[in-house]
Amino acid sequence: MNKKEHWENVFANKQQNEVSWYQPIPKPSIDFFEKEAIHKSASIIDIGSGDSYFIDYLVNNDYKNIYALDISENALNRLKNRLKGKNNTIHFINSDITEYKPDLKFDYWHDRAVFHFLTSKEDIEKYCRLVASAIDKDGKMMIATFSKTGPLKCSALPITQYDTEDLVQLFSDSFSLLKSETLNHPTPFETTQNFTFCLFQKK
Repeated sequence: MNKKEHWENVFANKQQNEVSWYQPIPKPSIDFFEKEAIHKSASIIDIGSGDSYFIDYLVNNDYKNIYALDISENALNRLKNRLKGKNNTIHFINSDITEYKPDLKFDYWHDRAVFHFLTSKEDIEKYCRLVASAIDKDGKMMIATFSKTGPLKCSALPITQYDTEDLVQLFSDSFSLLKSETLNHPTPFETTQNFTFCLFQKK
């Protein structure tokens, strides 16, 4: 089963609260975002939207240029159905992040738990090149990954763990670190996953 097949299967067969990343109120993402006073017409992309309620937050707060990217068409369809009647400000993008070729620059890039699924040097370098070209000057990038004390797998797939220093080293050519936190995410299964959250600004 390739990556796309894996995620199509996950979103076809599991309910929202049957996956570890379920987060009905994405408070860490919202807290990072609100402190930056992002203007309502900003171009904002959520990488790996899946069942992300960060999109709901953006829609409910009148942001006008929202982009939801996911490798799974099933995931995007669930999002469309959930926000039916309110999704006229959302651009839905069905793509593997390593193959995505945007035709615009983003003011805010949100990635909660996609980047850590990239485990090959080639894919990690692709992602770094992508964000360097896709985020506008002075734009912001929020990335959250499993920390060095977090899980080694998610959804039965291997991941790459990061601490703040690792992420700074990867992105330092094009980005400056604004803020970082290590936070625990309580899963629906009464376990805890430790995350590294970092906010960067494009140089």
